[in-house]
Amino acid sequence: MSLKAPVGRAASARKYDLLSAMMAFGLSAGKHERLLVMRLMALITTRYNWQRDELAVGQREIARLWCVEERTVKREMAKLRAKDWVVVKRHGARGRVTVHGLNLAQILRDTRPAWPHIGPDFEGRMNEGTSPAPQSNVVSLHGVPDVSQTGEVWPGIQGLLREAHPALFTAWFSKLDEVELREGCLTLAAASPFVATTVARDYGEHLLQAAQSVDRSIRKVEIARA
Repeated sequence: MSLKAPVGRAASARKYDLLSAMMAFGLSAGKHERLLVMRLMALITTRYNWQRDELAVGQREIARLWCVEERTVKREMAKLRAKDWVVVKRHGARGRVTVHGLNLAQILRDTRPAWPHIGPDFEGRMNEGTSPAPQSNVVSLHGVPDVSQTGEVWPGIQGLLREAHPALFTAWFSKLDEVELREGCLTLAAASPFVATTVARDYGEHLLQAAQSVDRSIRKVEIARA
């Protein structure tokens, strides 16, 4: 899906809509992801150039805004890039800071489940202003198997995660295996306790959204520690 560029006569409304979507998503997420979203919103409202789609600010300045150390900035910006919410437009060199841009399409895809929390008027307005991604982006997905034929949901979920979050899939989701699906609860086994803790803490929402896209009966995802 795509969002009309927040420029022109309706720019202010589109900016507020995007920030509202992020806010609703952040409030519905876990504490770690909630803080990450809030930090990005702080950057957008204070330093983002909407006209040029550029976020050109150094780590020291970001650290001052977020009231954290620069190493925290490095870690959080890496998470935002892994989520594909921000992308590098120009790498820093010779005293110039790295310039980032927003991946509006990915932000919309990830925040969409939270739109109803704001209200039907907002959800309707956002749906009017967006266009769905081509079906081929989902259907062709690396040969996602038919759940009704395999009897397993995890291969299909893996395909969605690989397509939507390639970096996170390689780092975390690929290290999970299906154990069982019983009474609406999908249980996965992690390669290590560290993987189990990190995925459950930081990326549980991604897992649940993908799982429910494959099987609407799934209400909960649990990760068993090795």
